[in-house]
Formats: sequence, C-alpha cells, structure tokens
Amino acid sequence: MRKTTLISLALAALPVFGAAGPFDDLASVEILPGWRNAGGEHMAGLRITMDEGWKTYWRAPGDGGIPPQFSLTGSENITGFTPHWPVPELFYQNDMYSVGYENSVIFPLRLYSVDPEAPMRISGQIHIGVCEEICIPVTLDFDELLPVGGERDAAITAALINRPLTADEANVGAVICQIDPISDGLQVTTVIDVPPMAAKEFVVVEAGDDHVWVSEADIARDGNRLSATVDMVHHSGEAFALDRSAVRITVLGDNQAIDIQGCAAG
Repeated sequence: MRKTTLISLALAALPVFGAAGPFDDLASVEILPGWRNAGGEHMAGLRITMDEGWKTYWRAPGDGGIPPQFSLTGSENITGFTPHWPVPELFYQNDMYSVGYENSVIFPLRLYSVDPEAPMRISGQIHIGVCEEICIPVTLDFDELLPVGGERDAAITAALINRPLTADEANVGAVICQIDPISDGLQVTTVIDVPPMAAKEFVVVEAGDDHVWVSEADIARDGNRLSATVDMVHHSGEAFALDRSAVRITVLGDNQAIDIQGCAAG
C-alpha cells in the first residue's frame, strides 16, 4: 500500500478542486482520533457521512467518477500517510458501473511523523464526488489534534477489517498481463488463476500511474481462469511504457474483494 507524502498530496489535489462550494452540505467529515502504535505511527480515520441515498467513490471510481483526494498541507508533525480502502460496492447507473460507498464510509489513515513522541495535528481537506442522480464535487475541511496515546477505535478497526483479501489469502496463482498496442495507447489483458469468488464478478485494473486512463474491463471466466481486458491511454495522448509491477488488479463480488499487485509478462 503506497505511502503518500504531503507534497505529492498537495500537487495531486490542486488542479481538480477549489474552495468549498455551495453543495458541501451534502456531506460532512469527522476525524476519528484513533491511537498511536508502538512503532510511533498513528492510526486515525476520516468518517464521511452523506445525505440518505447519496454515494461517494472508491480509489478507482469507474468512468465519470471522482476519486477521493486528501490534502493534509495544514498538518503538524505529519510527514505523510497511507490510506486504507474498505471493500467498496458496485453501482450501475446510466449504462455505466461505478465503485464506491453509499451513505457513509470510514477511511482509515496511517500517519507518519517527525517526532512520534509529540502530538500530531491533522489539518486539511478531503475532496470527494457526492452522487445521487448527478455527481457533485465537494470539499470538506477538517482540523484535529491527535494525542500521543489514544485508544483503539472500534469503528476504525471495523473499517480496517473490511479490506480486500490478498492474493495469497484468495489462493491466486499466476497473474499475467498481455500487452498489445492500439492507436492511442495500449490494450492490456490480465489473466488470473483464481477460483470464482461470486456468481457475478467485476474487475478493476489500475495502471499504477495517475496520468493513465483505464477503461472498464471486459471480463471472461473459464473455470479458474479469469481474464479482464482494458484499454489504457495516457492523458498526454502520447505513447507510454507500462510497468507491470505497478499494475493493480481488484476483483469484486458479493461484498468481497481480492487485491492483486503486479503481473508477469504474457
């Protein structure tokens, strides 16, 4: 799971969102202060609560979605963090799938500090898309002093437990990426040796590069062989090299998920 620095967070967030807007009352954010572990890292949480029937998005939201972006540039004694993503739901609307959370979600954040013996101040914004019939970008501000100690929080712990299975836990065998050039990028077919997880499975493929758009996957299964084919196009429109070790594949179905990192040459 990738650790994000505060500098990269700020650069990622600025081009997409501005100041708080008129629709920001559709959702609210609450800091769950969490606890400091023996290694000096702090586990906190962001609880997002939306109006009934409204949704927000997962890390890879699907076409038309807005992935959450975190900006912690006002924080003190925090050098970076690793977000944890609970297993999301699948939604189908307007002939498109999206991936996210309905009504509420807790994003656990593992925070890293300069001085693990001193308090941390977590201060910044989370930028999300909030959707019912239409999707609206929302910016939510937060600011909280996190104690050196703290107590284990049941809500954060539940969100951490609600995680995808690893490849080993799901008995995943070989994972292959077959790559073919197309006119504006690459067509990538992932072939995964994995037992069926659900009657209806959905596969999300991420390129490991935020500048590369990835299409919805065309999925096929033959016994324990699951394949998913996507197109990848760089935002610049130029040719690019794909790092197979950075490719991330998530298999979703029946409120379960498998998180697979990297694939081999086909």
